[in-house]
Order: sequence, then C-alpha cells, then structure tokens
Amino acid sequence: MGDATAFSSMDEFCGSTFWDANETWWTTDPDFTPCFEQTVLVWAPCAFFWLFMLFDFWYLKASLDKNIPWNRLNISKLLINVGLLVVTALDLIMSFVKKGGDSELPLYGVDIWTPIIKLLTFLMVLMFIPLNRKYGVQTSGCQFMFWFLLTIFSIPRCRTEARLHQERGQIIGSQQAEPHDFTWETYQFASFFIFFAFTCLMLILNCFADQLPRQTKYYRGPKEIPELSASFLSRITYSWFDRMALKGYRNPLEEKDLWDLRPQDSCKEVMPTFAHYWNKNVRKNYKRASGGQEPKAQFSNGKVSFENPQSNGRKKGMASIMPPIYRSFGGIFLFGSFFKLITDILTFAQPQVLSLIIGYVEDFAKVPQPEWKGIMYSILLFVLASAQTFILAQYFHRMFIVGLRIRTALINCIYRKALRISNAARKASTVGEIVNLMAVDAQRFMDLTTYLNMLWSAPLQIALALYFLWQQLGPSVLAGLAVMIIMIPLNGFIASRIKTYQIRQMKYKDERVKLMNEVLSGIKVLKLYAWEPSFEKQVLDIRDKEIATLRATAYLNASTSFLWSCAPFLVSLVTFATYLLSNEANQLSVEKVFVSLALFDIMKLPLTIIPMLTVDIAETQVSVQRINKFLNSEELDPNNVQHDASKPHPMSIENGHFSWGDEDEMTLKNINMQVPKNNLVAIVGTVGSGKSSVIQALLGEMEKISGTVNTVGKMAYVPQQAWIQNATVRDNILFGKPYDRKRYNKVIDACALRTDIEILSAGDLTEVGEKGINLSGGQKQRISLARAVYHNADLYLLDDPLSAVDSHVGKHIFEEVIGPKGMLAKKTRVLVTHGITFLPQTDKIYVMKMGEISENGTYAELLKNRGAFADFLMQHLQEGEEEEEELNQIKRQLSQTDPALVAPFEKAILLARTESLSDSISVTSADSLMGGSLRRRGKRQDSYDSNASAASLKKKQEVEGKLIETEKSQTGGVDFAVYKHYIKSVGIFLSVATLVLNFVFQAFQIGSNLWLTQWSNDKAVEHDTGLRNMYLGVYGAFGFGQGIASLFADLGLWLGGLHAAQVLHSLMLLRMLRVPMWFYDTTPVGRVMSRFSKDIETVDQKIVEVLTDCIWCAFEVLATIVVISISTPIFLAVIVPIGFIYYFAQRFYVATSRQLMRLESVSRSPIYSHFGETVTGVSTIRAYTVQDRFIEESDNKVDKNQVCKYPSLIANRWLAVRLEMVGNLIILFASLFAVLGGQTNPGLVGLSVSYALQVTQTLNWLVRMSSDIETNIVSVERIKEYGETKQEAAWELEEDKKKPKNWPEDGRVEFKDFQVRYREGLELVLRGVSFNISGGQKVGIVGRTGAGKSSLTLALFRIIESAGGKILIDGIDIATMGLHMLRSRLTIIPQDPVLFSGSLRSNLDPFEVKTDDEIWKALELSHLKAFAKSLTAGLNHEISEGGENLSVGQRQLVCLARALLRKTKVLVLDEATAAVDLETDDLIQKTIRSEFRECTVLTIAHRLNTILDSDKVIVLDKGQITEFDAPSALLADPKSAFFSMAKDANLV
Repeated sequence: MGDATAFSSMDEFCGSTFWDANETWWTTDPDFTPCFEQTVLVWAPCAFFWLFMLFDFWYLKASLDKNIPWNRLNISKLLINVGLLVVTALDLIMSFVKKGGDSELPLYGVDIWTPIIKLLTFLMVLMFIPLNRKYGVQTSGCQFMFWFLLTIFSIPRCRTEARLHQERGQIIGSQQAEPHDFTWETYQFASFFIFFAFTCLMLILNCFADQLPRQTKYYRGPKEIPELSASFLSRITYSWFDRMALKGYRNPLEEKDLWDLRPQDSCKEVMPTFAHYWNKNVRKNYKRASGGQEPKAQFSNGKVSFENPQSNGRKKGMASIMPPIYRSFGGIFLFGSFFKLITDILTFAQPQVLSLIIGYVEDFAKVPQPEWKGIMYSILLFVLASAQTFILAQYFHRMFIVGLRIRTALINCIYRKALRISNAARKASTVGEIVNLMAVDAQRFMDLTTYLNMLWSAPLQIALALYFLWQQLGPSVLAGLAVMIIMIPLNGFIASRIKTYQIRQMKYKDERVKLMNEVLSGIKVLKLYAWEPSFEKQVLDIRDKEIATLRATAYLNASTSFLWSCAPFLVSLVTFATYLLSNEANQLSVEKVFVSLALFDIMKLPLTIIPMLTVDIAETQVSVQRINKFLNSEELDPNNVQHDASKPHPMSIENGHFSWGDEDEMTLKNINMQVPKNNLVAIVGTVGSGKSSVIQALLGEMEKISGTVNTVGKMAYVPQQAWIQNATVRDNILFGKPYDRKRYNKVIDACALRTDIEILSAGDLTEVGEKGINLSGGQKQRISLARAVYHNADLYLLDDPLSAVDSHVGKHIFEEVIGPKGMLAKKTRVLVTHGITFLPQTDKIYVMKMGEISENGTYAELLKNRGAFADFLMQHLQEGEEEEEELNQIKRQLSQTDPALVAPFEKAILLARTESLSDSISVTSADSLMGGSLRRRGKRQDSYDSNASAASLKKKQEVEGKLIETEKSQTGGVDFAVYKHYIKSVGIFLSVATLVLNFVFQAFQIGSNLWLTQWSNDKAVEHDTGLRNMYLGVYGAFGFGQGIASLFADLGLWLGGLHAAQVLHSLMLLRMLRVPMWFYDTTPVGRVMSRFSKDIETVDQKIVEVLTDCIWCAFEVLATIVVISISTPIFLAVIVPIGFIYYFAQRFYVATSRQLMRLESVSRSPIYSHFGETVTGVSTIRAYTVQDRFIEESDNKVDKNQVCKYPSLIANRWLAVRLEMVGNLIILFASLFAVLGGQTNPGLVGLSVSYALQVTQTLNWLVRMSSDIETNIVSVERIKEYGETKQEAAWELEEDKKKPKNWPEDGRVEFKDFQVRYREGLELVLRGVSFNISGGQKVGIVGRTGAGKSSLTLALFRIIESAGGKILIDGIDIATMGLHMLRSRLTIIPQDPVLFSGSLRSNLDPFEVKTDDEIWKALELSHLKAFAKSLTAGLNHEISEGGENLSVGQRQLVCLARALLRKTKVLVLDEATAAVDLETDDLIQKTIRSEFRECTVLTIAHRLNTILDSDKVIVLDKGQITEFDAPSALLADPKSAFFSMAKDANLV
C-alpha cells in the first residue's frame, strides 16, 4: 500500500505514470516510463556526487602540490561544463515559457525540480575545476563516477526519445486531419541529445588526468611514479603500471628502471606524524616527575626527535607503539575498511542472483521466459563481480600502503632508539637480536595489516550468511552454526599450542643464528685450530631442536587443515540433515541446495581466516612486546656529562664513581681529574686498571653513580679498537665533513697513511670491507686517528691510538699529531698509552690502578714520589722494550729531573741495552712501505696486505678497489634444476603422494556436489524416506573422504618440507665450514648470515605453506573447469582464449614481480647491515655527535628499499585486477551459456555457476602462489649455490689412519721449493722457498711487511694451498694428509685473539676431552688462574660475544692457554704484542720459553730481541729466503740483511 501511495504522489509530480510493471518487467521488450527516466535516473547520479563530494574536499586538503597550468584538457572541461549549465538553464526557462499559465500544457514538479537539481550539481562540478587546478589535484574519482553514471542512466531515455521522435515523424507523415503542436517535444528531444552528447564528452575528458602541477612540495623528476599523475580510470585498472610490466617482461628489471618513491610514503612524510603521536603517548604513560613544560614534537629542519620514555619521570606503564600507530595511520586504514564493507555486501548479492538464474532455468522448463531476463541476470552477475574486483583491489592497495608506512615508522623508530640506548641495555641483547627487531618484527606488522580488517569483516560476513541461510532453511541453520562454533575453541586451542612452539622455535633460531654469526666471524681461527666439527655439532644440535619444534607445529597445522576442510562440509551436512529430519514436509529443492552451498562457501573464508588471524595477532603481539621493550629500554643519561662553560677547565671529573650499568659493580671510584685547556694529559696503568673506562666516562658512555663530569667544546674520539665503516677510506676519514684537499693531505701525512693509500688498489677511494676487513690493525687505527684529526674538534680523547703501530711510526705520529709540536698542539688532549717514551712530553700524568687514580703529577713529580709510577717505569725498563736512542733519552730525562734517580735506573738501562730490540724493519723502509703497521696486522683475514699480493692487487684486483663482490641477484627464471633439487630433498615418494591425495580430495568434492545435484533433481525422494536417508548417508561418506584425504595431503607435504629443510641446512653448513679461506675474504659475513637466517627460515616454513596452497588452487581450478564443462560443454570453446589471456597476464606478472622481489631483497640487506654497523660503532657516532647524519643515511636506505617494494605490491594489484576480470568472464560465460544453451537441468546450472563464482579468487591465488613459489624457491637456489661452493681439501683421509698416532714426534719441518698464492688469479706470495728445520729448534722469521711471513704459517696449516713445491713435517708431505689431522697436530697462537661466546672452558677445550686439572694447569701457566678463580662461575664463566667481557690482554692469554692445552710438537707464534702491555708480553715469552722447550717453535717476529736467542733466523724478502742461519752467524756478517736490520735497531 505504501508503495502505491508513493507511486501515486510521483505520478502527480510527473503528470504521468511513474512505474508500470507491465511495460518494464512482464514483457519481451522492456522499457522505463518517461517519468522514471526523468526523475530517478537523473537524481541518482546527482545524489551520488553530493554524497561522495566530501572525499574530493579531503583530497584538496591533503594534496602536496599546487597550481596546475591551464591547458586544453581543463579548458575543454570548463567550456563543456558551461555548455551543460546553459542547456539546463534553458530547459528550466523553456518549461516556464512553454508550459503552465496560458499554454495548454500543464507545468509539473518534474519540469522545475529536475533542471534545478542538475543546475546545482553542474555548478558544484564547475567549482571543482579551478579548485582542483589550484590545489594540484590531477584527477577526481567522484567526478568520473558521476559522469559515468549519468551517461549510463541516460541511455534508456535515448531509446525512449528516439522512439517518440520516430512516432512523431509517423504522425506528421500520416497527414492526419488535425495538426499537432510538437514544439515542446521537439525542443525536449533536441535539448536532451545535446545534453547527452555533452555528458559523453565530459565522461571521455574525465578519463584523462590533468597536467603536472607547477609548485610541488617535493621534486617531481622524470622518474616520478606515473601513479601520481594517472587518471582515475588508470588508477582503478592499474594501467599506469603497464609500462613497467612490459619492460620487466622484455628484460629483467634493474634498479635504474624503477620509479621514485611517492613522497607520501617517504620517511620525511611518515616520520614526523608518527613521532608526534609517539611523544604524546610517552607523556601520557610517564608521569612527569617535575611539572615541566610539555615539549612539542620538534620537526626543526626536517629532523624528528623521539622522546625518551625514561627521562620522563616515574613509570606508569610501558609506552606502547600501538596508539601512535592507530593515530598516524588510522585514517587511510578506515578508508580502506570502508571499501571492504562495500565488497562484503556485494559478495552476498551474488548468491541472490544465482537463485534468480536457477529460478529462471526451472521456469524456462515449464513456461518459456523472455530471453532478455536470463541475459540480464548473467550480466548483473558479471557487473557485481567486476565492481567487487575493482573495489577489492583499492582496499588491498590501501592496506599495503598502511603496512609499508608502519614498517617505515618502526624501522626508523628503532634506529633512532639504538643511537641513544645505554650500554647496559645494549649489552642485554646482542647486535643480532636488535637487528631482528627491524628485520622480523617490523615486517610482521606489514604482513598483518592486510588481514586486520577481517576482525570485523569476518563476523559480519558470517552474520549476513546466516541471515540469508535462515531464509532458505529456517532454524536448521542453527545446527550448522553450532558445528562452526564448536570448531572455534578447538582451533583456538591448536593455535595456542602452535604459538608456544613458535616462540620456542624463534628462541632456537636466535641461538643458532647467533652461534653461526660467531662461527663465521671467527672462521679463520676455527680452521687453524681444526675446531670446526665441535662447532658444527653445536649448530646441528640447536638445529635438531628447532626442527623438532617445527615438526610438532606441522602435525598441528595438518590437524587444523583437516578440521577446516571438514568444517564447511560438516556444516552443510548437519544443516541439511537437520532440515530434512526435523519435518517430513521439508524437501531440498535445487535452488535451496545451491544458494545454501554458495552461502556456506562465503562463510568458509571468514571461518578459515579467524583462527589464522588469531595466531597472526598473537605473533604480532609478541613482536609488539619485543619492540616496546626495546623502545622503553634505558637511554644514556644526557646529564652524565655537563657542558658548563663557566668551569675553569674544558674537561674535568670531580669525585666520579662510574659503573657499566650494573649498580653493584663499580668500575671506577673516586676519580678526580682536570684537563687544562690545550694540555696533553696521559693516563697510564696496567691492563684492566680502568684507563679506557675513564675515557668512556668523559664521553658519557658510562653510568654515572655520583660526581660530576664536565666537558666544553666539540669532541673527537679514537677508540682502542678502531671502528671502520663499510665505505671508502676517504669517507672513513672525512666522516661526513666536507672534503678540504689541503687539510686532508696534511692529515694523511701526519698520520703516516700516505704509503698505505698508495698501495691500495684505488687509493683513498678503495672500498673498505665490513669491519675494515681488508686493512691491517695498524691501518685501521691510523684511519681512525686521521678521522679525529680531520674533524678539527676542541677536545681529543685518544684511547691508546699507538698500540697497533710500530715504534717509529708511533714516534712519527706522536711528533706530528699528538705531541707539543703536532697538529693537535693547540687542542685539549687526553691520551691513554702503554709507551713510556712519550710521557716526559706530556703536561700531566694520571696513573690508574684497580679503577682508581693512584697518583698524578708531571713526569718529574711522579718520579720523585717513587710511587706506583716509578715501579711502572722500572718494570718497563727491565723488560727491555725500548730502542737505544730511547734509552739514552730516558737517561737524559732522568738526569735532568733528579740525578739521584739515575743510579738505580742505570742498571736497568744497561740490562735493557744488552737485549735491546727493534722492529724487524728498517726505519726508512718502513715508511716507504706500509707505514709499518706491523705490530698487530689486525683483523687481517688472510693477510691481504702481504705485499707481493698488494702489488698484484693493485694491478689485478677487482675494478677500482671493490673488494667485496657485489651480491648476485639472479635474473630470469629459476632453473628447473633448483626445483629438482628441492623435490629430491623432499623425497620422491612424499612428493607423488601429496599430488595423488590432492587429486583424491577434489574427486570426493566434485562427487559430493554431483550427488547433491542428483538428489535435488530426484522427485521420488519426496515420498520415500529410505531413499532420502541413502542420499544423506552417501553424501556424508563423501565428506569424510574429503577430510581424510586433506589431512594426509597436508601432513605429507609438511613432513617432506621439513626433511628438505634439514637436508639443505646440513649441506650448506657442511659446505660453509669446509670452504677455502679466500671465500670469506671476498664475501661479507652478513651475506652468508642471511642465507642461514632468512633463507633457511623461508625453506623451513614459507615454501611449504606456499606449496600446499598452490597445489590446492591448481586442483581447484581444474575441478571448476571440469564441472562447468560437464554442465555446458560449449564452455570449452571459451576456455582456450581465456586460458591465453590468463597465461599472458601470468607471464608478464611473474617476470616483473620476481625481479622486483629480488631487487627488494637486495636493497633490504643494506638497511640491516648499516644498522648493525651503527650499533657496533654507536659510541664513536655519539662522541662525534653525528647521529643526525646516520639517521638520514638509514632513512635513505629505507626509502630506497621502498622504491623496490612499492612496485612489487602494485604488480600484485595489477595482476589481481586483470586475473579477476578473466575470472569474471568465466562467470559471465558460464551463466550465459547456462541460460541461452537451453540447459534444462537446473541442478547442473546451479552447480556450474556456483563453481564459476568461486573461481575468480582461486585463479588469483593460483598465480600469486605460483609466483610466490618462484620467489621463495630463490631461497633454495641461494642455499644450493652456497651448498655447491668450491671446497678445501678433505678433513679426514683413509691414509691418515696409517700415519703414526703421535705424529709429528720430532717436529722436523722442511720446505722444498715451495710456492703459494692467496687465490686464483693473484701473483705468487712465496716464490720457491726451501729450508730445513730440525726438531726442537727455535726459529725466528723476519722480513719487511709483505715479505710473506704470515703466508708461510698459513701455508703450514694449508689455509692457502701450495702452488708448487711441498712442505714435509717429520718427512711426511702435509699435502697428503687430511686437513684436520694436520691442523690438530700443530699449534698456533694467532695475532688476533678470537673468543667465542660460551663458557671459558668451551673456549679452551671445545671437544671436552681434557680434565679439569689439565685446564687449571694451563690457566696457571698462562697467568689466568687468579683471574679465573676470582670469577664466581669459575671455568663455566660465560664469555660474551667476541669475548667482549675480557680485556684484550686477557683474551691473548686465553689463546696462550689454548696452545698450552694442545701442546703439540710444532708451535707457530704469530707475534701479537700490540694489544698486550709489557708485563703480559713478558709473561707470554717466559711461558713459551719454559713450556715449549722441546718443541719446534716458529716465531714471526716483529721485534728482533725476541728472536735473538733463537737457533736459526729466516730472513724473507719478496717471497724468497735471502738468509737462513743462526742469528750469531748473521750478525757476524756485516753484509747480511739481518745485520743491517739489527744495526737500524741499534742492536750492533
């Protein structure tokens, strides 16, 4: 009745019928009434425009650009719009003129209101043209949609007007008696068609985007992303991406082909917003202790400051990252959610249309229906599906953008925090764990955002589905619902179990990665000691635990999958059974069955996703907690150091007590020191007395417990262990300062770097590897010093900068840089030093003992006191550490200060003279060569600088100083070999079984659906309950079969995948430990590590998931095609062209997407390695206050990664839109053929259309999964690549067993015409060396830098293999034995002390073969017993990563203890006296002389005095032996090279 009144009032409004069902519906020639055409069909588009106009205003506000120039496009729009306004205004005027009043035509509401509505709308559109121009908005979706709708809705009126015109022509032509006045109708006809033409033109113009704006906030260059200036149409179809897809298909994409980042997604735009809300949140969570001012988030000059949760008074709770994330990114997210809502509603329209189609076919069988209805239903289905496609694509696009921005915000937030975190907090987690926050946890967010809306969308979909099902089947739906609800807690339980396993697996993974990291960092030492098996076993033990947890997860996963494949089925079974059994009258009709099935199908996705989502959310919750914990951890207190300019001295500490973050352990007590302006103050003391800690206290790196520290002026800091960045030498020195050639050259000469730079292959533009891997210790130290000097600061903190350099280089540097005449003479300097020669030139000396200052004063005062300092000096002299001239100098100084002191010291000096020593280098040659960084040729992996190779490096070495080979990102398709390799690793049986089981699963599914069709078409069932129960029973059996097949298919694949993961990991580990040393010189550890973490993780979990999905999708698509073809065989004709389209879209996509993924992963690692580098060098960065520069670098790296990431996300959308359109075509044809093909069996029609409805999503998934397989299989490819690296010789050989058990018994070493090079393609380093050492002899090896000394020892251990000649030990050629037999029977004390995290015991005896007593004995001999006894845990004392919690000297002693435990007949001593103070050095020498009396000892000497008492001396020069004799004999011959060295060193 309500309808009738509404219609009648509309009839009055129009003056004609508004709705006539007979004319529109019950007819073979449908049409609307003119009234309907002029009201609803005009008002609807206008209403749409007014509703969505708000978005246009929002875009105007959000636009970053301004001022689009006037051009053809916007002028045409303007003119046509004015034209439309004129036409509409005319309509209004004409209706007043022609109708109402005197004329016989009455004036109706429609004649006034429709033009007015149109006028207002067009005016609004007109307003937007200059607005969009002014605010730089290049395209508007709302307007496009308005014109589109207006055009479509005007089409029915076109037809009406044309017909009327024809009729009028016939009336006029028929020459009837009375003439008609058709002027009004003719005017309407003309005005409408002008209007329609203009509308069409506007639609066409709105398909294009406007020109680029003139003023832009960010530079928009030629490489800007086309999306910014793409039209609305191009944006929703993603056709702006076509160029990239085509390019990627033709040749593999490279970085230069990529577009710039959209400014909205860059760090510059994302960070300030996030920081603003984070700071707000911090203030809320931490009550201010003082009622201080609320600081605003500062965005001064583009810097973003995060507030420190700690400094804000008392804690109320952790500041969480969640609220700021909601606030910053909630807007776009909600906009996306709105799209999701629309698609959810559209989804439910499809089953309704399906029921119409089934109804149509059923009726058609009885009463033929007009064909246009069937066609209309098919088209309606197609339109619904297409609308869903476009809207869903926009939804996902929005979600990905939010995900990307959250990731950007988190990565940057973590980075900024890492620069401010206190040392105690930093020690709480390893570098690897901190990097993981970025790599894993921030990534998690990104993966989750896409699904987060399912939290409300899934329940909504389930509720709607239930509502529609109720209409079909009444209350029996509740039975089905009950089944679903029972499933949820079951799944919840499984999900929580999976969660616990996952946390456990993460823990094992962290452990394994941490251990691997150490193994790879210390690989050289492992090889020298032959300790690889022990570590391999440790890694594999952890890996086994990891696999066990994964296996448990796999069983759980399979059971969930079983539950879920049964769920939809069980639900429909229970519902149908209840429906039929509850009431005899209830019967299943075709429509009921298929509409219900379609609805159940819609429910399947939300029900599957809810449990997955709960797991994901739980995982992300863990990530949130980890990130929160990190972001809330303590920061360095900026008040540790005051900057009070009124104090008299630029640096001072008063009554300072400091600790390294543990309140209980005071490292420094009662520190009082003043450093007057421009003075040089020295800090001396024994190892571990707290010298470096004082420097750290001045930097503010230590926790101040009480007292005050004050510094005024810019700081420069030289750490004890140089921190070198992975950049060029020049960049390391400039350290962000502008390049000033004069100053730079001066600095380089002062720091004695000139010669080193000349040797490097590309001069100072040579790239330095990770951690400065291709520089010697001395070079790194001097670069670090040069950086400080170049920085031109006011205050200099020099932490033992001369430790790693030779004495004369040290002297040169002291004179040129540090001393009273050096470059820094006018600066305030604090110098920690071991050398005593320079002390007289200092202004003041502080002597440290046990963390306190035991005395201070000038050199003279301290000597007079005869206290700790005098003892220190005395001890030094007795050790005979100084050169002749230095001794004289000391004597002179003494006699000047206090002649009385000379006597006691005379004796010491005399003693020192007799064993006086020198470097193995003549001063002149030292400067001409490497600048003599000899003392400790630091982290020299396979000493690159041995000069023979340095020269050849210069000629041959990779282009312009690139040492590190760039990471290959493979291009093109993945080889089939890789798949074969993976399938083999899974196992052939499991692979085949999985496929068969999946086939069986689909067969059961199709079977059950065909059975239902049969049942619903069978009319006999209505009267025969027995028959009905038979149908029901068989249907149940089919379902059970599905469940079982699915369970085993899943389980098989999971177990196979884990087997493969285990095989691949073991193989790669095996190979990486057996790879020759040169591999690690050219491959950064990080790259190998990413194979062990990221790629192994992919193989562990990702690949299996993707494979399961992919196989399932493939079978699903096949099933669909089979089913549709059964019901409408003609469909096969369409399948071929559709298949082609599909195939091409897929090829284009995979080629482009794969390459984008690869580029993305290559651009991702620099973010993490830069972050890792920052965390290690954080104290240096803070000392120089260059945090901002590092933040900017990190931001740029993140942006660069986004540049690769964004197109790969778009590629997904691009593909989705195209594929889903293919799927929509399948829907269209399946339904069209069903309707037109005269198909009379409604059951089959229902089946084929409902299958077609599912296929869109499945097709999409299939391509996505197949390309995911390709992207993820790359991990297998990378692991395989490392699993096939060239190996060193075998570790164990059969022949070894025949060799004597206790070889070498005598320790005879013989070299026969021996030649060696570092690796293929480099020149020889040893060129035919022959000599013979009898057992038990002590032999010193001397020679200039690069003469091949280290190469000799490396060759002895076969770290580098011979290129000719041989080495015999006890008459056995070492090339004939297994490497482990060889290496385990020789002992080496290497230059660099490398320790591994673990107990002290495992560092001494990793194979656990020695007794406690033996270990204590070794510790006693290496003077560590007292230290070990003082530790609470004793031998089980945990040593941190890299031995950080021992001083360098102690690490060296641990290495000595290792040698003592092994005690083999041949000992190689690679002298490393640099890091050790003189006492320790002396201890080591004594121990070696007493303990290794019977052994053959080869010493690579850097100072002659250590080898003067040896039996023989080998003098090497340029890889050849020039002299080989007893030292006494060589010294007797004035012509010998050894003699000249000794002379240089004042030994003769």
